[in-house]
Amino acid sequence: MPRLFLLLLTIATATAGEAKRPNIVVFFSDDHTTQSISAYGDARKLLKTPGIDRIAKEGMRFDRCLVTNSICGPSRATVLTGTYAHINGFWNNTNSRFDASQATFPKLLQGAGYQTAIIGKWHLGSDPTGFDHWQILPGQGIYYNPPMIRNGEKIKIDGYVSEIITDETVKWLGTRDRSKPFLLMCQHKAPHREWEPALRHLNFDNDRIYEEPANLFDDYANRGPGVKDQDMSLEVTMTERDLKLVPPKSLTSEQRKEWDAYYEPRNAAFRAANLSGKALTKWKYQRYLHDYLACVKSVDESVATVLEQLDREGLADDTIVIYASDQGFFLGEHGWFDKRWIFEESLRTPFVVRWPGVAKAGSTNDRIVSLLDVAQTLLDVAGVAAPERMQGRSLVPLLKGQTPADWRTAFFYQYVEYPSPHRVRPHEGVITDRYKLVRYFGVGADHYDLFDRTSDPAEMRSVYGDPAYAAAQQELGADLARLKQELKVPAELPPTVFGNQPLK
Repeated sequence: MPRLFLLLLTIATATAGEAKRPNIVVFFSDDHTTQSISAYGDARKLLKTPGIDRIAKEGMRFDRCLVTNSICGPSRATVLTGTYAHINGFWNNTNSRFDASQATFPKLLQGAGYQTAIIGKWHLGSDPTGFDHWQILPGQGIYYNPPMIRNGEKIKIDGYVSEIITDETVKWLGTRDRSKPFLLMCQHKAPHREWEPALRHLNFDNDRIYEEPANLFDDYANRGPGVKDQDMSLEVTMTERDLKLVPPKSLTSEQRKEWDAYYEPRNAAFRAANLSGKALTKWKYQRYLHDYLACVKSVDESVATVLEQLDREGLADDTIVIYASDQGFFLGEHGWFDKRWIFEESLRTPFVVRWPGVAKAGSTNDRIVSLLDVAQTLLDVAGVAAPERMQGRSLVPLLKGQTPADWRTAFFYQYVEYPSPHRVRPHEGVITDRYKLVRYFGVGADHYDLFDRTSDPAEMRSVYGDPAYAAAQQELGADLARLKQELKVPAELPPTVFGNQPLK
């Protein structure tokens, strides 16, 4: 009898330990920037986002979450592996394919007894691994009536992509194995280009006129030549498809009627106005903001819906919830859309975490954290050892309100997708709370910029070479060299990372 009692006690203890492992829900959107999240308090007050704001209100908002490479695929690879591109092999969206054999945190959680699922955008070339259930958009995916792949089977679901992803996420929550803790990744296409809204949101803002950023008409002076030599401006780069002057091809006839009822009268007025110069750019900005923010509205509603489902199932107190995006995005700052740059709007991503009983409700954190830290954080939460190859750090101490004495004060960044799309020059840099040192390489002679975000938060003027910043410049140069050595960044990058385009 004592032996049987001991066995039952052991089983009960193990079961209790299993039950204490929290569930994990990760919302991950594409190209969503902090300027369009009301919890981050953007001065333009572009959009109210009660769903995402709820996570921040009930958890912790991170104000300096940085990306290793401001582009979709590489950021996704970094989240899964906890490594930079030179370790995981996914450098760019042009010709990279994710090596599915490498260690990822979903694989490790799955091996530790978690049920795992991913629904939505994948965008890594190879099929997902480490997931018991996966339902993904092929490639970039489309907004209306999107094809999907469910556990290897091609399917097609009519409707709007954000709502489909939400419905499938809620459905999975209702059919999961309730005997196991779970990891659920809900990954949205929105608000990726071409920013095509749900039809029910077409008039969501009643033709509001949005405040313009102060540097909408940036002349790109006082910075390196690469800042001017780009192709991502509202003025030049936007297409008729971006501006909704032509409709998407995937609309049904009924959907097309709704589309035309909203856009065509406005497009007719635009054509009749025959705008040019700054007036044309201003019109493009307004159309862009309307469409982008309408897409964000659908994502925010998705977050709210899934949170409500967690409430209904009694899961909220036992589930860590994260909202993040693959990077930030320009909403007219510097006259741009898109991302890629080390500049703040592109470099910084939203990151809010709700962990009941651990992360203090309504708290904020201004330490430098990164999507690089997600893998190790979630493994730590689940009590699973992280592989040595991972290069981030667990955020668990920060979530508990404690900052380790050796927490990072400098962060390494590298972007290399060139020349297409958008002709953003390869660059790397080091970021601290106050400064950014940027090295442009691979196109002509190397060039450096240095930005002081305290005196120049919009990053409009490089002070590289200014004697007043000599000490800071030297220190940042040493930080850059140190970080590259610590992170094992190769001295020469494979030529294929530039899209097979020879560099001058």
